Amino acid sequence: MDRRTFSLVLGLGAAVALAPSLALAEDHLAEAISHTKEAISHGKEGHADLLVTHAEAALTHAEAAEKAKANPHTAEGITHLKAAIEHGKKGHADVGTKHAEEALTHLEAAEK
Repeated sequence: MDRRTFSLVLGLGAAVALAPSLALAEDHLAEAISHTKEAISHGKEGHADLLVTHAEAALTHAEAAEKAKANPHTAEGITHLKAAIEHGKKGHADVGTKHAEEALTHLEAAEK
């Protein structure tokens, strides 16, 4: 096998090996965005407990996405999701919602 063929096979093998983790990161990011939107919706209705429930689910997915494929926007989204959870647990739905909205902005930027 010549060098070009070997390089091509090696490159294709690496692409196939990495493709599932990249797809998984995108799936987790999509789930994080979906749960963040739910958290915002409940927060706007004043339901701090449901804001926390969805923000925690979003955080789990965002952390998985960050682990699979690091991105500064995902990291910043995680920071704001943690703040949303903290404020939501204190019953501050309004402040928690603002953090969830900021998290959504960053998570959507990471998706692009």
